[in-house]
Amino acid sequence: MLEKKVITDYAILKRIALRLRKNGKKIVFTNGCFDLMHYGHVKYLEEASGKGDALIVGINSDASIKRIKGKNRPIVGQKDRLRLVAALESVSYVVPFRQDTPLALITMIRPHVLIKGADWKRKDIVGNEFVKSYGGRVKTIRFVPGKSTTALIKKIARSYA
Repeated sequence: MLEKKVITDYAILKRIALRLRKNGKKIVFTNGCFDLMHYGHVKYLEEASGKGDALIVGINSDASIKRIKGKNRPIVGQKDRLRLVAALESVSYVVPFRQDTPLALITMIRPHVLIKGADWKRKDIVGNEFVKSYGGRVKTIRFVPGKSTTALIKKIARSYA
């Protein structure tokens, strides 16, 4: 079952999104690095899932994380990050993307709801205007205080310095 949740072919993902839409299912999309999975990630994805019927999660490729976060990231490789996120009950499908933003995925999937963390201003969320243009909604979700990959990396570094 886990392998069926990891979609690496965009043509297949497009067909899945069309089928969901045809069957009257509300599609929710979010994205992120999901490096060093922690409770904050799990809670965020559970809440995002509750906004619709099917949660599709875009996951940054290793190369895009290096460009965004720096040469020492990701800590956990793409294949493992995809499988970890796919293992969550709240997640319907995961898909990697190579670009620095998921705009191409968003325009292909046409989610009913686009979700990002509350650290983003809605006007700055990639895909915001596109999703609103066809009547979709853009929502933010608060993070669990004190739970972040950066904080976890710092804690590990201090513990083993």
